[in-house]
This record gives sequence, structure tokens and C-alpha cells, in this order.
Amino acid sequence: MNAQSRSVTLIGAPLEEGSGRRGAAMGPAALRIAGVDQTLIELGHDVADIGDLRIVPAMDLPNHPKAHNLRIVGAFTRALESSVHDVAASGRFPLILGGDHSLSMGSVSGMARYAASKDRPLFVLWLDAHADFNSPATSPSGNIHGMPVAFFCGEAEFAEILPKDRPFVDPKNVFQVGIRSVDAREREEIHEHGVNVFDMRAIDEQGIGAIMREILDVVTKANGLLHVSLDLDFLDPEIAPGVGTTVPGGATFREAHLVMEMLSDSGLVSSLDLVELNPFLDDRGKSARILVELTASLFGRRIFDRPTRAA
Repeated sequence: MNAQSRSVTLIGAPLEEGSGRRGAAMGPAALRIAGVDQTLIELGHDVADIGDLRIVPAMDLPNHPKAHNLRIVGAFTRALESSVHDVAASGRFPLILGGDHSLSMGSVSGMARYAASKDRPLFVLWLDAHADFNSPATSPSGNIHGMPVAFFCGEAEFAEILPKDRPFVDPKNVFQVGIRSVDAREREEIHEHGVNVFDMRAIDEQGIGAIMREILDVVTKANGLLHVSLDLDFLDPEIAPGVGTTVPGGATFREAHLVMEMLSDSGLVSSLDLVELNPFLDDRGKSARILVELTASLFGRRIFDRPTRAA
């Protein structure tokens, strides 16, 4: 993304029904209160906020015993797929304010359709504690926020939410970084389909910079588009407590900023999700502000430009 000005469209996705608990629907409002729009404007970007998506449950979808709240999640998936695709096709950068991680079923599918129209492969950088490669057949909980990667890779078709002949993401084009909680069946599925996983041990042993260079080199050589999906639980919960799926031992503040700075330098990122912020669980907006600061790094702010945060 380098330091050039970008045209960014904010899309609010107040979706919490994929997560199994309440609160993530307040995420878009918290990110706006934390100044995500003004921060990007101050960095020289053109920002348009189209507000929050408003949906009605998709009554053509079934009630699924192993995919909870499918009608609501499915309706958001359809709305996001269409909105994200159209924003990208208009030459703007879709920035999705979540909302739980099931929203990526729509956002990534929209970007996959856009990438296919440009005859370019779509790569996905999944910054998360969880692999989210479950399906209704493998999920222990039935919560759809654990299924989006399998869905946009075409491996979790449990209802015709989107057309079956839509473009999918090749699982080998998915890079998962920060993983530290994977279900047993999910681990088998990931291995079988060739998803690239860099867990916290890999980060400890290799360093986040080396891992990011490897990923960015692959995307560059393929002339790919890169969608970044940032789950708040990528970070250690001591840093970012406002998430319903805390897993100790996550990325540090500096590791997360280095990821964003390297992505910015690469110029490869075409779209971004900010997900799983639950303001009800946060400490006076701390996690929302951190997500905004990380977004600023992705859009060109450097550590030496960063204002000192009040205690």
C-alpha cells in the first residue's frame, strides 16, 4: 500500500450471531468511536463510510442444527459478498468493520469474485488464534464463526447461501498466522487441503518478519490480490482483552505492528476485515483503539509518527 493515498470505503457489519455470544455487533460503532475514519483521513486517504449493513433473515435457508443462526449469518454473507465486490470493482478499498469472524464468508467471497474478474488469484492472510476451518460436520459448537475459511475455500457447503459455481479461494493461497487453538478434526482438514499455517511456535522460532517476507514473496510472484482478515484474538489478551475467544500466548503489540508495516510497504493489500471486537468485554475502549492503530500502520503510519497514548 506504500504511502500513496487510497480511496477507502468503510462497511459496517454488526454481526454477532456467528459467535455464540452477544456483543460483537457493537464492534463497528466502537471502531468508529475510536476514530478509524478520522485516523485514515489524517493519513491522507479518501474515506467514505456507507454505514452498517442492514439485513433481514434469509428465510429461504434452513434452520441447521449444526450451523446456528444460519438465516442471519447467511443474509449477512450475501450482503457482504455483494457490497465488498462492488466497492472493489469501483476501484476503492473495502474495509469491513466487524462483527464476528463469520462475516469473512461474505467479504472474502466478494473479493474472490472480484479477483476472478481481473484474472488474478486471491490470497488470504488470516491473523487469528483459530484456524476457522470447521464445517457443520466437524464443528464441536455449531458456531459459524469457526467455519469461514472452509466456506470460502469451498469445503463447507451446508446450504446454498451463495451460488455453488462462485469463485473459491485455493486453500494453498491461505496463510494463517498466530494460530494457537485448533480442533482435532480441523487440524486434519487443514493438513489435507494444504492451508499454510504459521502457529505461535513458528513465530517464536522464525520471527514474524521472516514469515511475512515469505508470504509476501509468494503473493508478489503470483501477481495476486491479498485480503487481510485481522481477528482481535491474534493479539495476546493482555494487550487486547475485548474479545470473546481469548487464548493466551498471542502476538505482541510490536509483532502486530510489524505485520501491518510490512503489509503497507508491500503495496499488495486490497481489502481488510477487522473482526471479533466485543466492546462489552473491553477495558475502556483499549482494544478498539489498538485495532485502529494497527489499521493506521497498514495504511502508512510509522512508529515514529505515532502520537503518545494517554495513560
